Amino acid sequence: MKRALLNIFKYQSTLIARYITRIVVTLFFAVILIIGLIVFGNQFVLIAQDSIELGVPIQELMPLAYYNMTRDFPFIFSLSLFLAIILAVSQLYKNSEAIVMNSLGLGDKQFIIFLRPLVIVSFIIILFLTTTAVPWSKQQKNLIEEANKNASEFTFIKEGEFEEFKDGEIVFYASESSTPDSEALQNMEEIFISARSEKNSIIVLASEAIKFTNPETKNVYLRLKDGTRYQDITGNKSKVILNFDQYDLQIISGDMLNTVPQYTAIQGIKTLELFNREGLLVNAELQWRLSAPISLLILSVLGVLLGKTSPRSGRSIGLLIGIVIFMLYNNGLLIAKSSIERGELNPIIGLWSVHLSVLLLTLIFYQLRNRKHSGYLDKMSIFINKEKKHA
Repeated sequence: MKRALLNIFKYQSTLIARYITRIVVTLFFAVILIIGLIVFGNQFVLIAQDSIELGVPIQELMPLAYYNMTRDFPFIFSLSLFLAIILAVSQLYKNSEAIVMNSLGLGDKQFIIFLRPLVIVSFIIILFLTTTAVPWSKQQKNLIEEANKNASEFTFIKEGEFEEFKDGEIVFYASESSTPDSEALQNMEEIFISARSEKNSIIVLASEAIKFTNPETKNVYLRLKDGTRYQDITGNKSKVILNFDQYDLQIISGDMLNTVPQYTAIQGIKTLELFNREGLLVNAELQWRLSAPISLLILSVLGVLLGKTSPRSGRSIGLLIGIVIFMLYNNGLLIAKSSIERGELNPIIGLWSVHLSVLLLTLIFYQLRNRKHSGYLDKMSIFINKEKKHA
């Protein structure tokens, strides 16, 4: 009889585990869809802005967006699963389903066990992404950037069409355009340029032009030859007309190019090769790749604890606390990684200290939550015994 009851309870626990997992998975896809649309939508907007400001066709920049999405996906995946667990557990308590489960002896520990298969599968996915897919995407992104490192906004000028650059400040026209195979230059003929600013307006006509980059300042210029420069031709000021044999016009500043985050070769190295190398950058990169899967395990436990609420309270408090903890956790890992790279933090301590700190806080929180509820149970048992004695 006892064995039959245990089998029934085990079967019911399996059904409960499937039920909880189904809720978490449903909420996970809803959350990751919302966060994905926000993050990836922002990526697309930034790419479109770069396309307009730099004059580069958007299809030339889309591969960079895909690689950036691959880079950010582990972050979005972990956050979505963390929030989904909080929402799922909160929903169970909100509907009083978790209270019934607690009366059957199913508490936080059992909820964590029920979610273990889902968390393990997610751990494997994140581990693959951070150790294989993300380094590959960074390597491919670097190859594209290296192939076009000498290209500027005017590399993509179409022949025989008026085009605007720098938000309409420059209107450019070239009847013919060609790029020599041996040099990172661009030759153009029959040039028309209209440049406007707050102080004056300039129109330049030239028979030919060459785009080139200053190797020291990284500024990009157009070297115009055999042309005429008209200043304030449409204004009320005195007009200036200048004939020139050669005239250099800066079209893009090297300072803007220097603001683009630089790729380090260590980011594209395969994970197995990192284990055979030494150095601060290697240690920082290796620990960073393993951080996302490790944090997923810790956050999944913390999500169960944060989702525990009373039926009358809202679920927004636990969700808000979870978002704050996730941001602090992720920023702590970033700070630790940068400290290792600069030699300010011992790699032995490294990112492991951040994981251990969050894990310790999670264990303390777990003990406090269970001790608190066990205290309530003790008080209830004492109250019931008193009632029986008076009866």
